[in-house]
Amino acid sequence: MPTRNRTPAPISHLLYLHGFRSSPQSVKARIMASRIAAQHPPVHWWCPALPPSPREAMALVLQGIADWSQASMAVVGSSLGGFYATVVAQRTGCRAVLLNPAVDPARDLARHIGEHTLWHEPQERFFFRPEFVPELRALQVGELNRPERYLAVIAKGDEVLDWREMQARYSGARIQLLEGGDHGLSDFDRHLPGVMEFLGLD
Repeated sequence: MPTRNRTPAPISHLLYLHGFRSSPQSVKARIMASRIAAQHPPVHWWCPALPPSPREAMALVLQGIADWSQASMAVVGSSLGGFYATVVAQRTGCRAVLLNPAVDPARDLARHIGEHTLWHEPQERFFFRPEFVPELRALQVGELNRPERYLAVIAKGDEVLDWREMQARYSGARIQLLEGGDHGLSDFDRHLPGVMEFLGLD
């Protein structure tokens, strides 16, 4: 009797992409890094500090994962990082977990041109420049080519992004739709087991 090849390869490399005004010091990134280090030390964890330029951010990411096995890597992205993670997953076919992912950041961030501070490091400042908006638009990808390889964790209480737009964008993917919650998923500890299970790291 033929066997079905339904079990993905074990994860060997895990990429985490933070959101706008965030950093590798984000609470969700640190929670995931601690879990990986404690329970899955062979997994290579990488959470780069992304430059404000979307073009430079994606170049940094693609260069960093260039020698990773696409069959055994995965990406997790939050907010703007979820948008970037979708680009990565579309290009590599890897598994992706999206945490309140930005759907149209070119539209949304056009209102935020100017100087900003980082949430977790307020002494750090950066400038979101007008030319970054078309850079975001250039990264936009179409319909998901392998929606079954995506998990979207979406909070109805997101105060920044519209949960209905996120749900529609990731139609066909596995969606964990949360009643209430917030954009930063401040109760991320509660949802981590489902994320790890999806990645095969439970």
